[in-house]
Amino acid sequence: MRQTITEKIIARHAHRERVAAGEYVEVAVDQTWSDDLGAPLTLGLLQSHDIASVFDTERVFITSMVNAPARDIQSAEVLKLIRALCRKYGIKLYEMGSAAIHNALAIELGLTLPGELIVGGNSHACTAGALGCYATGMGSTDIAAILATGRTWLEVPRTIRYRYTGKLGRWVTGKDLILHTIGRIGVAGADNAAMELVGEPIEELEVEQRLAMSNMAIEAGAQNAICAPDAKTLAYVKPIARRSFEPIYGDDDAEVSQEIVIAIDHLEPVVAAPFLPSNTTSWREVRGLALDQVYIGSCTNGWMSDLRAAARILEGRKVAADLRVIVIPSTTEIHRRAIEEGLAKIFIDAGAAFSMPTCGPCIGAHAGVLAAGERCLATSNRNFPGRQGSTQSETYLCNPVIAAASAIKGVIASPDEL
Repeated sequence: MRQTITEKIIARHAHRERVAAGEYVEVAVDQTWSDDLGAPLTLGLLQSHDIASVFDTERVFITSMVNAPARDIQSAEVLKLIRALCRKYGIKLYEMGSAAIHNALAIELGLTLPGELIVGGNSHACTAGALGCYATGMGSTDIAAILATGRTWLEVPRTIRYRYTGKLGRWVTGKDLILHTIGRIGVAGADNAAMELVGEPIEELEVEQRLAMSNMAIEAGAQNAICAPDAKTLAYVKPIARRSFEPIYGDDDAEVSQEIVIAIDHLEPVVAAPFLPSNTTSWREVRGLALDQVYIGSCTNGWMSDLRAAARILEGRKVAADLRVIVIPSTTEIHRRAIEEGLAKIFIDAGAAFSMPTCGPCIGAHAGVLAAGERCLATSNRNFPGRQGSTQSETYLCNPVIAAASAIKGVIASPDEL
């Protein structure tokens, strides 16, 4: 029986020759992580069960990224607890001067590699799948079991192959491809499936734009998303890889549950309107919609290439009066590089706030929470009611260049209008 790339990776980590969709298997985990939301429960479970050590301190890390720097006394106490538990178990903790959104940090540190099986304590752990690994998110209790044993169980997902055809249009990015896809299939359209992303447009995308696509697989209900590791992937990964790895490739004639062809020749930049990532339309259909805030960042579009793209639009211009514009890199390293390259100066000179890495506004925690009646255009991944603040606020999703152009105009706009 021929196998998909996802099936082959799972089979290798289950120490089996092959697996089939629908089977439940126990697998070895190559890398895991948690954050200041999940870590207290995860590490507390280890402590309450008298587990003295984790399976491998090199294959787990924790970031304080949601409520850090502490936004109030309660979060300060949580962060204090995490620091103590990390010291106890010898787990690397990234916070403050090494802060980062863990879904991006795992990639930046070279800890999520082609052919590996990755489980992170966050639903957007699926981001890493664009590198050619199986990557999925699990809850805090599952992560605790992984820390104790180095293993977990999962249901082998059926594979849905998404074959993209055509050429990328002006200002169209990986973010637009995934928003368009979710708009077409719905937020449950890939329920518990593996989204296999193939075709010339995928090959044309740079790696970080592919990462934006796999990041939002969970918004289609998928278990994981994956791209076969090509020359671009290997060039991206090899200089940063922390351990040796072996890429895995699926069989061309492997059976998939469905193949969906998505033609993009006439695709324009996509915007997802409230209150679902699937509520998508062309930016033209919401052109001119007034904004209170623009947010560029998150684990979806807080990569260096995203900041460069936004800076090219903002350079020498000013953001609209009375508009809050927030730019947040996803890791401290990206923050540093943005300063060194002069991108931070461009953002600040334009009138935007440039922040240290945090999930803050993406999850409505801090650093950009919306009031009732306010409208935000964001490069993040979710726009549910109350996601970024008041349940009476609105969040629209888009790519970084549309966000930057809109920041200048004060309304939803394209760079062509500047």
